Amino acid sequence: MTWILCTLGAVILQTVRNALQSKLSASVNTSGVTLSRFLLAPPIALVYLLLLYANSATPLPHFSQFSHRFIAVVLCASLFQIAATSLMVILFKQKNFAIGAGLAKSEALVAGVLGMLFFGSYLSLLGWAGIVIGGVAVFILSSGNRLQGVSVKTLVIGLACGTCFALTSLLVREASHMLNITHAIAAAWVLLWVLCIQAISLSAYIALAKPIVFKQLAAAKSQVFAISTVSCLGSICWFTAMALQHVALVKTLGQLEVLLTLILSHYWLKSAVTRREIAGLLLIGIAAIFVMWA
Repeated sequence: MTWILCTLGAVILQTVRNALQSKLSASVNTSGVTLSRFLLAPPIALVYLLLLYANSATPLPHFSQFSHRFIAVVLCASLFQIAATSLMVILFKQKNFAIGAGLAKSEALVAGVLGMLFFGSYLSLLGWAGIVIGGVAVFILSSGNRLQGVSVKTLVIGLACGTCFALTSLLVREASHMLNITHAIAAAWVLLWVLCIQAISLSAYIALAKPIVFKQLAAAKSQVFAISTVSCLGSICWFTAMALQHVALVKTLGQLEVLLTLILSHYWLKSAVTRREIAGLLLIGIAAIFVMWA
């Protein structure tokens, strides 16, 4: 039950963050929009970790638990998430908000396949049914009668984005299970490591390659603060859910984000909701029920 509540919380927070990043991308370079997600998040993650320890009898992990393998897995997860976020921002610029977010939702199906092949994540038939139904629903929602207007480039970027997000999630779950502590605290440690690596590495890259991006971010500091805060809270929910449950099931339930995205597009961007989109939303609802009972 906990993983379901965490996933639903993550869905709401990620929908808000995507909307904020989509708006910021109109005035800030892609790398800057990506950095806005991580820039101010590490202190928030640290406070969250300290609060967990303050309300738990769990001792601090020994330094030896942060092995070379753990650091390598966390580093890969961090880099894949940077790539995924950058691709998501590029998608926003390729097509409208709803299509960009929908294409990236291929991550649930990709996570199921990669998890089975490389991470020993075996799912029940009910779980696979939910994942496949969810994948069909996302295809319907992201294409609609606009499929002819979506270029091959956009489709490739969308699939690459979903794959990077899937690998990030699988590696995050793997790292969480390497620590011999409770799932919630392990997830918080992994999150802190990931955010620190992302903030430092991406800031260093921008400082060397595109220093003007920092001026762009400074000019939109209130938006950056909002994005970092919402993103960190969402990541807390995602990381905790994935430490507790198979990534593919978490991400399939997370496709409810598409519902919120379409509602946001309808009321904020004034986009009409079609019958095809309603059918897709019903399928997402069925998929969510399947994975919650899997």
